[in-house]
Amino acid sequence: MTLPSFHVIGARAVAEILADRHREIVDLVADTYRLHGEGATTNPDSYFLRFADRPTSRIIALPARVRGKEDVAGIKWIASFPENHDRGLPRASAVVILNDMATGMPFACVEGSAISATRTAASAALAAGLLHPTKDVERIAVLGAGPIARTIHEFLTASGWRAGRLVVHDLVAERAAAFADRARERGQEAESAASAEDAIRGADLVVLATTAAEPYLNDASLFTPGQTVLNVSLRDLGVPVVLSAQNVLDDVDHCLKAATSPHLAEQASGGREFVAGTIADVLAGRLSPDPDRVRVFSPFGLGVLDLALTGFVFDEAVSRGLGTLAPDFFGLDGS
Repeated sequence: MTLPSFHVIGARAVAEILADRHREIVDLVADTYRLHGEGATTNPDSYFLRFADRPTSRIIALPARVRGKEDVAGIKWIASFPENHDRGLPRASAVVILNDMATGMPFACVEGSAISATRTAASAALAAGLLHPTKDVERIAVLGAGPIARTIHEFLTASGWRAGRLVVHDLVAERAAAFADRARERGQEAESAASAEDAIRGADLVVLATTAAEPYLNDASLFTPGQTVLNVSLRDLGVPVVLSAQNVLDDVDHCLKAATSPHLAEQASGGREFVAGTIADVLAGRLSPDPDRVRVFSPFGLGVLDLALTGFVFDEAVSRGLGTLAPDFFGLDGS
């Protein structure tokens, strides 16, 4: 028996492969959503490992399978330890393991932080393009000025979005100011806002990328018909806002759990009638954006996106010699 090879692909290689591939990655995410809508994926619930002595921290397992051009299974194992900021370390860290579906054997371990941020940003940019009538807008609002928001802004810009003004709010004012400064360095008119409400009012596109644990945006009148909201952090919006909007999810069953804004709306309304459909429905033409309501895209974050993007990174890394081969990983006797 010939044992399969096993590759380790680190952060530097992943970053090199993902650089300047924004449009290609958005297309890959769209294809994966189509496969998911067609039932060609398996995406079980995420599994949360929590700690009684570290209540703010968690590690999440996202197993999945994608039957696209290649049939691959795997798992993303992502840790969130907020106190890492005090240590000068990133809050989130991740790896993705890929398994061969012919043998079940793992064939790659890939650094997953950039993959996780990239698939999140690509899905947000895809939804923005599908739900909003024009990419040339007067104002984009960003709430939460962390790495996810920065990556989403990069993907929006690479996808052709142009804003007269970018307005940024963060609970840490210095982070919002730094985000706006970086945008101005790239030629974008940008400013920070003192409050979330100030950022949102009059915005054509709203990006929610905070670490909010519960809703704080409860006034539906703050949002206006024709506005598109990328509800990436999932817990910013109160029930009145959700129930007044056209809600598009990445996966209904996944989004309606874990006290997300859509989940709270389901509990409050007693049903799922407020859900218009999924992003796969929009891609297939079964659902059109409603110009007379706020449009909210809520992505729970599907493991199939991580797998699809990791498979892309793996193929590129092997072809370009960027991975590290571990020839004796499985042992000489195959046991």
